[in-house]
Amino acid sequence: MGAVPVSPAPPAGAPRFDLPEIDAFTRPYWDAAAEGRLLIRRCADCGLAHHYPREFCPYCWSEDVTWEEASGAATLYTWSVVHRNDLPPFGARVPYTAAVVDLAEGPRMMTELIEAPAGGPRVGMRLRVAFRAADAAERDAPAVPVFRPLLACLPGVTA
Repeated sequence: MGAVPVSPAPPAGAPRFDLPEIDAFTRPYWDAAAEGRLLIRRCADCGLAHHYPREFCPYCWSEDVTWEEASGAATLYTWSVVHRNDLPPFGARVPYTAAVVDLAEGPRMMTELIEAPAGGPRVGMRLRVAFRAADAAERDAPAVPVFRPLLACLPGVTA
């Protein structure tokens, strides 16, 4: 069995499948991410929070929703190590750990788990948000929220 080919780099100007389209509504979310803050939306009518930001509440359909800064704390709900992905630029990143986390404020969020412990991720493990530059080569690329095990966030502690 031979080596698995890695997807070539996309041609200049090709669409990026890993970067969001930032518009006027989501601009506060991405500006906060660039500052190292994670924002969620909370409904004034039903009180529930949601992520990814929408202009209405996905639970009760109210349009009375506001931005709220999340604590950055989460627990791991599920995860999968991706060994092959043919979409640029993901192919150059394999293997990586795709994850779904439960934010402390309630919403569930798709993300990437970084710095997983040697024994592997564990469902229920405590996590903390971090922000990764989407692409160092693209100056205007947004910072993307990712999560790492809580112990990896403490100075002098290894997970």
